Amino acid sequence: MKKKIMLIVPMLHQGGFERVCVATARLLEPYYEVYIVIFSAMDIAYDIRGLHVIDIHMKSVEGKAGKILNVFRRAKRVAALKREYGIEIAYSFGPTANLVNVFSGMRPFRKNAAKRTKIWCGVRSYMDMGNPGLLRLFCRHSDRVVSCSRLIQRELEARFSCRKVCTLYNPFDLEAIRSQSKEIGEKERLPFAGCGRVIVSMGRQDDVKGFWHLLKSFSLLHRKYEDIRLLIVGEGDFKEYWKLAEDLGISDAVSFPGVKKNPFPYLALGRMYVMTSINEGFPNVLVEAMALGIPVISTNCMTGPAEILAEDFDAVSGRQEYLDADYGILIPVMEEKKNLDSSVITEEERKLAGQMERLLSDEALHEKYSRAAVARAAQFSGEAYVERIRGMAEE
Repeated sequence: MKKKIMLIVPMLHQGGFERVCVATARLLEPYYEVYIVIFSAMDIAYDIRGLHVIDIHMKSVEGKAGKILNVFRRAKRVAALKREYGIEIAYSFGPTANLVNVFSGMRPFRKNAAKRTKIWCGVRSYMDMGNPGLLRLFCRHSDRVVSCSRLIQRELEARFSCRKVCTLYNPFDLEAIRSQSKEIGEKERLPFAGCGRVIVSMGRQDDVKGFWHLLKSFSLLHRKYEDIRLLIVGEGDFKEYWKLAEDLGISDAVSFPGVKKNPFPYLALGRMYVMTSINEGFPNVLVEAMALGIPVISTNCMTGPAEILAEDFDAVSGRQEYLDADYGILIPVMEEKKNLDSSVITEEERKLAGQMERLLSDEALHEKYSRAAVARAAQFSGEAYVERIRGMAEE
């Protein structure tokens, strides 16, 4: 009989670890009986057809007391599902799901379960490292802590003496990405289609993404190359960025089409992909862009970009300088404090514009990084991910 694995995630709206959760379910289906447990079915952005998804109908609530009570209500329900389905491994994604996973494995929630479910807690972002209390809890009460980068693994080992931690890079179905990049809905109109000189970035409207830096850098480049365009795809109304674009005089050259169930046709428009994040966990979209042969420029933030873009990430990790790495261009992390004043253009924004111009104008450099991108993306295949999980599951 197949082992039974439960994947726990708060929601399935667009986001990095939500995407990994769905991909994990599909990749593991041939080998295990897989169940996805979500706390709310609001705004599902992924194709879950054919997957066994259980909605426990316990969405987030306001107020500290309400949040604490909600964790215990969710843990009680998840513990019951573990018993009902005879779950052998429960793998959770992100701090909210990790809390529920850990508590559901404690008494009195476990009650008289015939067999204890193994608990895997996924630490999916460097932002999660800012809560030592939760991390200590996860390290102490889980059977395995699953990190998405070696840098996070090392920090967990050093700070919490955690010997249960391992690194599991996110999986990618590269052929599906390439196939879906050509699938455009009948009523869907791609912004700037046919332009050929589009700079793309993706991510939710969140200050951690540093999009104001990208807009200001793009405005400098647009003064010299009037035909270039900027496309930022992701969840949010982006009103403050629309206003900034207007103030910068580039509103006709910028588009914020919102969240997309299939973002890959938008991604495929890119002449280059630019990531200005202050920090990340493992930025899936870098690998997705590279799978489409799109050269990338990324901040050398904590964590992920250095591991993706450099052969020897130890040699470049944390280096705050401009580096032509093996598989893309790394730039220093930019100012964290948001500045929407269009009259203030910083030196780091000018330097980013310079790096973007290099990729825009130097055909040899563009071709070099386009080929390197495809080669590197191939190393993050779903097959390698499944092999690693299967090995962990049999330990």
